[in-house]
Amino acid sequence: MALALRTFASVKDANAALLLPGTRYLGGGTLVVRAANEGDVAVSGLVRATDPALSAIAVSGEKIRIGASVTMAAIARHPDLGPLAKAARAVGGPAVRNMATVGGNLFAPAPYGDFAVALLALAATVATDAGETPIEAFLAGRDGSRAIVTSINFALPSQGGFRFLKASRVKPKGVSVLSIAAVLEQAADGTVSSARIALGCMADQPIRANAAEKALLGRKLDADGIGPALAVACEGTSPITDPIASAWYRAEVLPVHLGRLLIG
Repeated sequence: MALALRTFASVKDANAALLLPGTRYLGGGTLVVRAANEGDVAVSGLVRATDPALSAIAVSGEKIRIGASVTMAAIARHPDLGPLAKAARAVGGPAVRNMATVGGNLFAPAPYGDFAVALLALAATVATDAGETPIEAFLAGRDGSRAIVTSINFALPSQGGFRFLKASRVKPKGVSVLSIAAVLEQAADGTVSSARIALGCMADQPIRANAAEKALLGRKLDADGIGPALAVACEGTSPITDPIASAWYRAEVLPVHLGRLLIG
């Protein structure tokens, strides 16, 4: 059955069209088009919006606004978003990155959604016509969300403060075994004064490594200093099992990769 595609100039009108049963929003198409091609009968129509703001990147000092329709390829080549380039390039191969959008990545189920892991570490807010929502609250309610994401907003950390790692079995574009993003601040004596660590594939959506964050505070980023954080890295997680890796395996390798991220 052919899918009807309706295009609107404004997000407001597109939001109204999404109230029809079976209608899904079309961003880059890497999720919803695949679902339709695989026979998902719940998808009966597609809606998209062409508001130019959806495809814009605005940089004002450390404050960043990325439109929801901005692609991973656009982020990877933007001169002011260098710290995020590695996370953007972790999403699929070149063809996928030319289509996959920031907004769509927020809805990607594990083991996908590597860029959403980065945004969680960055304490981003997710904007819709209804206002801005902290990313943790947005991810918790994303499955029931019908509002179109318009932008993602965050502040870039100080130089070297953002770190990202993706572990996969097929390189360079394999599906994640797990992904980790961290934003760390250090005091003058080298001890960690602030830490936000986000994990992918360690639950059905990106989650914070709260216990590891707390264990890092006041400690140095060396083998001895990070030991307590690695010991509690799996607390609060519920790793997925899929054809890529079992939950047991993901739990076993998380401390190894977290250690590499923190010291490397």
